[in-house]
Amino acid sequence: MQTQTPSVSLIRATSYEVERLKESLETLLEPLGGIAAFVKNGVQPRCAEGVRVLLKPNLLTGSRPTSECTTRPEIVYAVASMVIDAGGKPFLGDSPAFGSAKGVALANGYEWVLKQLNLPIIEFHSQRYEIVNDNFNHLLLSKETMEADVVINLPKVKSHSQLVLTLGVKNLFGCVPGKMKAWWHMEAGKDANRFGEMLVETAKAINPNLTIIDGIIGHEGNGPSGGEPRALGILGASKDVFALDRAIIEILKVAPEQISTIAASMRLGICPQLDAIDFVQLHPNLLQIDDWQLPSKLMPIDFGMPRVIKSTFRHLYIRFIKEKISAYSIR
Repeated sequence: MQTQTPSVSLIRATSYEVERLKESLETLLEPLGGIAAFVKNGVQPRCAEGVRVLLKPNLLTGSRPTSECTTRPEIVYAVASMVIDAGGKPFLGDSPAFGSAKGVALANGYEWVLKQLNLPIIEFHSQRYEIVNDNFNHLLLSKETMEADVVINLPKVKSHSQLVLTLGVKNLFGCVPGKMKAWWHMEAGKDANRFGEMLVETAKAINPNLTIIDGIIGHEGNGPSGGEPRALGILGASKDVFALDRAIIEILKVAPEQISTIAASMRLGICPQLDAIDFVQLHPNLLQIDDWQLPSKLMPIDFGMPRVIKSTFRHLYIRFIKEKISAYSIR
């Protein structure tokens, strides 16, 4: 149950130009104590390198780099720069649906970010059991995530053809290594309530220190990749990923019971009611839009065996063939 009043910061923001974006992010985080409150203050590094900060963007796919279905490289650059200025050691990590984290990042224009900041990017391959409760006692999460000193979650506001919306909680599913995500779709996907609870338990186990959600331009319609860009002009941040997701659905005017992660977190007593959240800047009611496009048709959550096999082969093709061709052409 919630023991403290969660704080959520929401502001208007319209530009990905790096300097203006950094100013927006500083404004966004100022009521929460600034980036130093998460990177340095009270954090004891686990090794001599200093405070290691995992930046977890949404690196879904490299196939639609202009459709706004992945976290913008400008967001990662701005946040990573702020982490460095605060004395942290940022690194980037994800487990995309298809391909490798580096391949998807490069396809989405991250090369300049990685080079300018000398920003390491890792693949979530190694696994570690996290016994979160009796129903999910075999949940595997990436060791790299669980051993980071600080986790900063960087999701995108997107519609989703299986889950209606994918926000901060769902973005943390990318910390499940490799093709384990597909097996979880098979194992829990036949029951939307169970699948939602699995995502909530994943987020609880990771417990990100900070979530910053990019709603400057979202992705509406038949997401997570088949929709289209939609300007929203917002940024949001919170220590409490569940409270932040609750605020975003209020902006989009989507009922909590429509979103499996929100519904599950409310059943489990984790997600606060809207009136129990301290909105330290703008209230969601001041940012609401009337015509956000949800998926035209919802698809089943569970992956049948043929789909898992097809997905695995596609993953291997993108990772080992297309990326080598791309790397050769760059040279």
